[in-house]
Amino acid sequence: MTQVKKHHSSRVDAANPPEVGRRLFALALFVLGAGAASVALLGPLRGEVIRYHASEGAVNQIVGGDVAGLLLVAPWSILAGVLVWRGHHTAGPVLALGPALYALYMYSQLALGGDFVRYPGNSERFFLLYLGLFVLGGAIAVRAWTLIDVEKLPGTARWADRTIGVFFLVMAVFLVGGLHLPGLIDAWADQPASTEYLADPAVFWLVKFMDLGIVVPGLVLAGIGVLRASRWVPKIKYAAVGWAALLGSSVAGMAIVMQLTGDPAATLANTIAFTAFAAMALGMAWVVYAPLLRKTIR
Repeated sequence: MTQVKKHHSSRVDAANPPEVGRRLFALALFVLGAGAASVALLGPLRGEVIRYHASEGAVNQIVGGDVAGLLLVAPWSILAGVLVWRGHHTAGPVLALGPALYALYMYSQLALGGDFVRYPGNSERFFLLYLGLFVLGGAIAVRAWTLIDVEKLPGTARWADRTIGVFFLVMAVFLVGGLHLPGLIDAWADQPASTEYLADPAVFWLVKFMDLGIVVPGLVLAGIGVLRASRWVPKIKYAAVGWAALLGSSVAGMAIVMQLTGDPAATLANTIAFTAFAAMALGMAWVVYAPLLRKTIR
């Protein structure tokens, strides 16, 4: 009898850690979603509790990003948490990758960007909030990546994969040649004239460093991998599509707000391009995630 009890106890103990880990993973996604909404509502979009050390133009960009954070990133993260909580071991982790990678990119910029001497503000008081969301995003990304079973991922049509691959490569070319290269050439001049650079040089260099050092290489890697149908690409495809949809929407929001407020750094061409990229990224996210969600609902 004692042996039976011990055997039963060991079976329960062996089953508990995965259950506890799943609940903690879901809670982490809920916290990330709540954090994204809190940053948006506390910032210049609504509460103005957080005041950034940045020019008016840069603050307008933050407002646009906060709109996407509130309306898209936060609900996306919470949806992923609900799926994980309910035991959807494929859909939950796959959806978790997008907001996790968004957090790594966005909250590092909000924490480190700005001119803390030149412009008044108090964003440094919220450093631990940004740091916490950054660390949480990294932990969620790693956990989600390890939980995804490639064999259980629904396949996508070849035309969809070709479209996604080409989109990633076109986006990388646009970021380098259409967006960042003109700004770099101006910044390297003896007398830079770019309003964006002169107003917020720290933000300028931080964005250039992250986009050209992380985003562009990641897009090129994902694009080539998807086009070649490499065996290692399924996880990267889902991660890149989700991240592109969220970040693309955030950047489109920034461009639109800049255009509406008459920011001198805004251009109609960039606003149209970023809005189009965001719309395409959201469309591709739907194409990729819809089979996964339909499978989950069934």
